[in-house]
Amino acid sequence: MSLPKDTLPPVGHAISGAGSSALALLLIYPLDTIKTRLQVQTRSASDEKALKDPADAVRKIVVNEGISGLYAGLGSNMINQVINGFVYFYAYSTVRRIALRTTSRDGKSLTTAVELSVGALAGMVNQIITLPIGVVATRQQTAHYTERAPWYQTIKTILCSEGLTGLWAGFRPAMLLCANPAITYGVFERVKSALLRDRSREYLSSAEAFWAGALAKTLATIITYPYIMAKVRLQWRPSKEELAANGQEIVYTSSTDVLHKVLRREGVAGWYKGMQTQIIKAVITQALMLMIKESFTLQVIRTFALLSKRSKAIPVPKA
Repeated sequence: MSLPKDTLPPVGHAISGAGSSALALLLIYPLDTIKTRLQVQTRSASDEKALKDPADAVRKIVVNEGISGLYAGLGSNMINQVINGFVYFYAYSTVRRIALRTTSRDGKSLTTAVELSVGALAGMVNQIITLPIGVVATRQQTAHYTERAPWYQTIKTILCSEGLTGLWAGFRPAMLLCANPAITYGVFERVKSALLRDRSREYLSSAEAFWAGALAKTLATIITYPYIMAKVRLQWRPSKEELAANGQEIVYTSSTDVLHKVLRREGVAGWYKGMQTQIIKAVITQALMLMIKESFTLQVIRTFALLSKRSKAIPVPKA
């Protein structure tokens, strides 16, 4: 007999989500750097300094900045990922538990519409709290290596030049992009329910969780990508060299402004610049995170059961 996952409090899901999110990002961080650089690139394909594809990006970053260039902003991004994972899964599990009690007929499953709404609401709460950390991480990750500064100096620069609102750059597209995790987790939960139907166990295997997560994240990324690109560009600040070459054409005021200017300069293809790398990165990260989280959740349940006063009365799940 195993301990039901529903008995784990929201903080348990949050701990599991934070740990799995951070570990997944750490494993693929260079890919995250590459996709972010590709998303904000303004050089034409004919420019020899342009990053033409992921392999070319790795080569040029290593040549110009060393291996450390692939890990630019790692500290800020890891902090962001831990807080992001904790807040999102805490909000998600709390809201989902309430939804199960109030809208579910069987107390075990939700409709797709409710599942998506739960994910979107959790995403909004998460973005409001964690967006400033994401802005700092993006600035560090995309800054020219001669202009890159520590996180505290980056925050100071943002506050001095843009005010407090600068820390929430890209807020509107970030709110719209709450549909991304909503779609991801909505699809994942539906696939998971289908895979576990008529089975005695409550957990997916690592392989099942990986492929279900990959499918869910691919679909979500394709649907929302133009706004993912717009959000990154709003959080990015071009270097002096880029400003000299492009002027106000690469200074953006809103997601609509980003989409309009990119469309004018690069066509529809510009909206999807770096999407291949984004999908690879997002799918691997999400799939790894969901795969790791299934294992983490089981361990957290064991820990909570052992620490609980009721541990003698509730059996600890076996491996």
